[in-house]
Amino acid sequence: MRLLHTMLRVGNLDRSLSFYTEVLGMRLLRRQDYPEGKFTLAFVGYQDEAEGAVIELTHNWDTDRYDLGNAYGHIALEVPDARKACDEIRNRGGKVVREAGPMKHGATVIAFVEDPDGYKVELIERRPA
Repeated sequence: MRLLHTMLRVGNLDRSLSFYTEVLGMRLLRRQDYPEGKFTLAFVGYQDEAEGAVIELTHNWDTDRYDLGNAYGHIALEVPDARKACDEIRNRGGKVVREAGPMKHGATVIAFVEDPDGYKVELIERRPA
């Protein structure tokens, strides 16, 4: 078995695609409209689906907003330099909600950004050994 994707429901697909591709630097891997079901699926990631897990953005045409609830946590991305990543994301129009710094009760440097629908994305700094 292997992890294929994580699905997020989004209110405005174009806005979300801009965030994940232009702000976070992912690629749009595939997109398909389902007119009979009135929804669109778009898959984004840093590598092809055959090589690693990706994110499925689901846009239901009749819904422009979702309640996030309190059970969902976040998506995590590995970055070489969390401070630099925050600066780059901010310069591309992204929203940094927790600046880079050590995690609580630990030494790992992390930061958080937020996508247009309010989903959190954690940046975890992994420096070469």
